[in-house]
Amino acid sequence: MADPTPNLVITGKYLLTQDSRQTIIADGGIAIADDRIIETGNGLELLKKYPGADTIVEEHGLIMPGLVNTHTHAAMACFRGMADDLPLMQWLQEYIFPVEARLTPGIVYHSTLLSICEMIKSGTTSFCDMYLFAADVARAADEAGIRAWIGEVLYDFPSPSYGELKNGFVYTEKLFARYSGHDLINITLDPHSVYTCSPDLLKRLGRMAAEKNGLYVIHLAENREEVDTCMERYGCSPVMHLEHLGLLSQRVVADHCVMVTDDEIKLMADRGVKVSHCQESNMKLASGTAPVVKMLDAGITVGIGTDGSASNNDVDMFGEMNTVAKIHKVIRMDPTAMDAATTLKAATIGGAAVLNADREIGSLEAGKKADLIVLDLNQPHLTPIYNPVSHLVYAARGSDVVHSVINGRIVMQDRCLTILDETAILAKMSVIGEQIRNMRQE
Repeated sequence: MADPTPNLVITGKYLLTQDSRQTIIADGGIAIADDRIIETGNGLELLKKYPGADTIVEEHGLIMPGLVNTHTHAAMACFRGMADDLPLMQWLQEYIFPVEARLTPGIVYHSTLLSICEMIKSGTTSFCDMYLFAADVARAADEAGIRAWIGEVLYDFPSPSYGELKNGFVYTEKLFARYSGHDLINITLDPHSVYTCSPDLLKRLGRMAAEKNGLYVIHLAENREEVDTCMERYGCSPVMHLEHLGLLSQRVVADHCVMVTDDEIKLMADRGVKVSHCQESNMKLASGTAPVVKMLDAGITVGIGTDGSASNNDVDMFGEMNTVAKIHKVIRMDPTAMDAATTLKAATIGGAAVLNADREIGSLEAGKKADLIVLDLNQPHLTPIYNPVSHLVYAARGSDVVHSVINGRIVMQDRCLTILDETAILAKMSVIGEQIRNMRQE
């Protein structure tokens, strides 16, 4: 059978592939047929080779893989700025949990759309989300045309989404049935944490993850208080608690991992556990900084996540990369630590590997899914250019992204969203913001 004919060719000043050789092609281009990359190479040659294809020609453009946000609570955009400058447990128990108890499917749906607008406009093409009313998170992601890993968070106490815990398992089963074989939506198993989930719940979700061949996404060792609580209840740390329950495995996506020891890092590496590093949220809540350099040295696959906009307060992965690259230099007093190439890898192909999707996304190579973004380099803060990779981590901003393609579909062109109605979403969220303000005052 003949190879498919590309229907879209994109060219620019640079094509940054993020392949195993970290290939950068000057005056590069990429040819796409439907949802797949067909060819990469010289931009002019591709334009001549495929004259019938639609084109995006960006003279000062840098074409690169879309960013992969490995930990979000997208709908928490509705709480942005609501309870800043508080410790994690006080923030959760006194502010977030009480308002979350009054969330509705509609609020979650519209708030997720708002967060997706922000993600697409700042270069993210894939995200991994754990939150309430996950069916409505998935509905929003599906309608927006963004790639997502989505799970309903489960814990021991009743949920505003599904009520009693037994209903949570039914809810999760329905999610798997609804999105089985979907091009963009993948369902995950999401225990909230070791301090909100009993050992039986943690193990039951582990069994479901194995049966469904799904990821097991959990907040883990996020701060000192979590570790102390786990020690009081179970006589061990959160990481060792999961180990004793037989749950540490390559299915686990462990979010945060701030409070882990050298021995635990080695154990996690041996078990194939993946880590989502959420530095800005951990800084804002004064949780600390995950020892990511040690994790990478030990062979752990690390991705970067923003967490939710209630604790960050944005989902801009370019800002997150900038912070990640710098904080580890200061902590280790080593300017070579977490260099630009390492950081960019964590936000692209590394993040894809955290989600077990690096064979499909995370780099721009023939045969892979066409998830990519184009930045406009013709900016004062990006001129001159000596090293494109360094610029992406230390100088670029989410607002420099001008085009975005997900699964071969243009979802943003010239900074305008092509699928979502940004104006309508902003107007709706202004109304929802008033609702939430009134909830807090009642």
